[in-house]
Amino acid sequence: MKDFWKSGDSETRHINCWLAENCFGDYYTRKGLDLKQREMITFCFILAQGGCENQLTAHIQGNLNVGNDKEFLLKVLTQCLPYIGYPRSLNALACIKKVCDK
Repeated sequence: MKDFWKSGDSETRHINCWLAENCFGDYYTRKGLDLKQREMITFCFILAQGGCENQLTAHIQGNLNVGNDKEFLLKVLTQCLPYIGYPRSLNALACIKKVCDK
């Protein structure tokens, strides 16, 4: 995300800037949680929303990058399933397989 805010066309670049400033300049710099915990929580929030598969796959990769492996993500998904239902859980499962089984 370091240079993400610079990407996009001139008409929409401000949205990328807001995303970088808000999420990564504010939330990710707060104390109390480590990166593994932050990525796991982000994964939970995005999978619960549904319809955010592009962002979900990016944060699955982010989880892998900080050391949360496929087995861990499957356990997290299993815990979320009763609250978010099967359609969103199955979509998240497909995203995990897409990222982890390349």
